This record gives sequence, C-alpha cells and structure tokens, in this order.
Amino acid sequence: MPHYDVPMTRPGQTVGLLGGSFDPPHAGHLHISREALKRFGLDQLWWLVSPGNPLKSRGPAKIGRRMTAARALIDHPRIHVTDFETQAGTRYTAQTIAALQRAVPQARFVWLMGADNLAQFDQWQDWQEIMARVPIGVLARPGKRTMARTSKAARIYAHARLPGRMSQLLPQLQAPAWCFINVPMNAMSSTALRKSGAWPTDPAGTAEAAKT
Repeated sequence: MPHYDVPMTRPGQTVGLLGGSFDPPHAGHLHISREALKRFGLDQLWWLVSPGNPLKSRGPAKIGRRMTAARALIDHPRIHVTDFETQAGTRYTAQTIAALQRAVPQARFVWLMGADNLAQFDQWQDWQEIMARVPIGVLARPGKRTMARTSKAARIYAHARLPGRMSQLLPQLQAPAWCFINVPMNAMSSTALRKSGAWPTDPAGTAEAAKT
C-alpha cells in the first residue's frame, strides 16, 4: 500500500470530504465547512485540493499556491487541507474516494457538495459508484435548491434520502444515503474573485494543469 501524506485519523472517525480546485479558497468554503461539521456531526473535514476539474476546460493556478492560500485561510482545528488527488494520481471523484478508502480504512468518509453540484451530478464520471461508496451531504446554495431537488440523481435515489432534521445520522449510514440541508449561505465564489482581480490568473498553473 502506498504511503500518503494525509491528516491523521482515529479508528471510527467521520471525515467530510470537500473537493474542488479552491481557485482561490475563500470565506464561502470556510462557511460551508463549518456548517457541514456541525450539521452532519463530523469529526473532521478535509479540503481535497484537486489538480484540475475535468468538467472545466481551463486549468487552475498551481496547486502549491492554492494549498498555501487554503492553509492560510483556515481557522478551525478540525478542517484540514490535502493534495491527496495529486499524490494518488486520481482524476475523478470516484477514483479519489476509492483510493482514500483503501489508504485510510479506519475512517468513515462523507462526500460533501453544494446543491449546484447535485443538480448536475449525473454528468460526473461514475457518479453512481460514488453514491454506492459513501454517504453524501448536500448543502444548499443560493438559487439552486429547486433544481437540485428535482435532479436526475435526486429522483433515482429518492429512497436513500435522509430527512434534514436527521442530518447528524448521515455519517453512520451505509451508502447509498444522502441528505439535503438548508443553511445560511455565503454567496462568494472563486469565479467572482478571479474576475475581480483579487486572485490573478496564473498562466503557468493553467499550462501545468492541462497536462494532468
């Protein structure tokens, strides 16, 4: 088994996984992370900083830059940053989760996503494998609630939905299981920060990501 540099866990701990390019990381990421820890009763939450998003044609800034910015932003002792996807060489979420379960078998993982991701979840590579592997926590984001609740994934797995009032039970359930919760949302986005010039595009990072 390869050795990976990942946050330490104890047997039985529940770990939320928030994947993304974090290009750049911002207060909105931190806000939904705190909410997820509380609402889903998680022991830890990991930001999985990806080499690049397969659904986006343009690559992000260099991963070292994004990792440094993420660590500088985090102000919670149970939120951690990892470049596991880069270490493991995985490209898609289903591959990443499978590799994490092999590498950290003592942990119980929960995949976290915004409601906008649930709305197009059926476009993800091997999305039904993801549903079969881990419980999924969905956090509402502005303007996406109705679209997410009527999405293809939500319809197919309606039988596996946990009521929001029981959200803290989600990490203990066997997959498939998912829970949709409404939370006060911070509408800040990485795209808006890039457009504002607060996070200038890194041409070298774009070229590097295109090769992965």
